[in-house]
Amino acid sequence: MRVDWRHRDLRDGDPSRRGPRRARSANLTEVGHLVTPQARAARNGHTGAVIWMTGLSGAGKSTLAMHLEQRLFDKGLQVYVLDGDNVRKGVNADLGFAPEDRMENIRRVGEIAALIADAGLIAIAAFISPYQADRDRARKASGAAFHEVYVKADLETCERRDPKGLYRRARAGDIPEFTGITAPYTPPAQPELIVDTAQKSIDACVDELVVYVQRHIQG
Repeated sequence: MRVDWRHRDLRDGDPSRRGPRRARSANLTEVGHLVTPQARAARNGHTGAVIWMTGLSGAGKSTLAMHLEQRLFDKGLQVYVLDGDNVRKGVNADLGFAPEDRMENIRRVGEIAALIADAGLIAIAAFISPYQADRDRARKASGAAFHEVYVKADLETCERRDPKGLYRRARAGDIPEFTGITAPYTPPAQPELIVDTAQKSIDACVDELVVYVQRHIQG
């Protein structure tokens, strides 16, 4: 099946380039852990990691994340999914969908994912995260533990799936600032992995992800 990638280019004017919110506390002293990353990895059988899944709404991020979590858990790995809607019901319940709020949403998630990885677990983050600058900040928070996965599906495919009816509502003008329609999405420049959900089945994509984890995280 041939994929049509003619979705509109909305990359100009990326609001995430304005920079993240600055810390208000100045008198901070970081406290070092006595348990080393090597000790955590030895106990868990893998290093701590952040698998950051980015892509358009409807590309399959949440589906892949949950299936990957199950597969890795069944293999004995310590793993947890951070999903966009789930996080917005709790820690980020105070944020809307304006560009500045979306930037802060990803900043917080990036820091949470980094803490999970620092604890020696694998965090699977499934977020549209449309701005490259925001994803770069998430990468900086986790350092070498960060693995960016582009869940690739063209706009036509995502609109055809439209599992939550969001594209239909966005086209009708009911949802402002909707990624891919009236708000920008910048595909990753150099992701560690690309999974093409428009061309491959869920199982095939999860297989690719499991192989990647085995090679680069379990090592």
